[in-house]
Amino acid sequence: MLNSNKTFPSSTPHTITGLAPVAGQPAPSFGPWGTDGLGLTASRKQRLTCQPSAGPHNALWYFPQATGGYLPVFRNAFLNFVARYTPFLELKNHLYRCLGMRVGPCVSVGLMVMMDLFFPQEITLGDDCIIGYNSVLLCHEFLRSEWRRGPIWVGHDVMVGANCTILPGVVIGDGATVSAMSLVNRDVPPGAMVGGLPIRLLRTAE
Repeated sequence: MLNSNKTFPSSTPHTITGLAPVAGQPAPSFGPWGTDGLGLTASRKQRLTCQPSAGPHNALWYFPQATGGYLPVFRNAFLNFVARYTPFLELKNHLYRCLGMRVGPCVSVGLMVMMDLFFPQEITLGDDCIIGYNSVLLCHEFLRSEWRRGPIWVGHDVMVGANCTILPGVVIGDGATVSAMSLVNRDVPPGAMVGGLPIRLLRTAE
């Protein structure tokens, strides 16, 4: 049974309990939690690496310098394009692993899902998770005067609905559910249900 009135401690980080590593990658730490039961924006930003723009123009103008050139991005785009449309989930997961992603067994990624083209190696998908149709997982933020990159961790048995966007630095705990059309800009506790633009806590785990 789910409870919408649960409160969370606001000062102590919490690790993901009961979560085995994915492809040898240990689970990151959660928290601290805000009064609304979600991770703090500051916690997400602490997981990001920030660099100034390489020149006088907006940071995206210089993306080849940040990503190692055009060739790696072209390769990532090609593999991502094939994975977006193939109906064979095992092949799709193999292509994601070729991109450097850590993908657990029986991961199901829907049609038209877009993984980060610049830094796909920052994405971890836990066992039996589902990423819904046309969702986007972004491991970078190119701004006018700086750019950032950071990891995305999706835990085991997570359900992400269609047309969601997950921002860099986000950790989604085991068994969580993200409703369709959501912007995931903060950590999600294990077993919780979240949704909205940006997300808010809809239900907590027992």
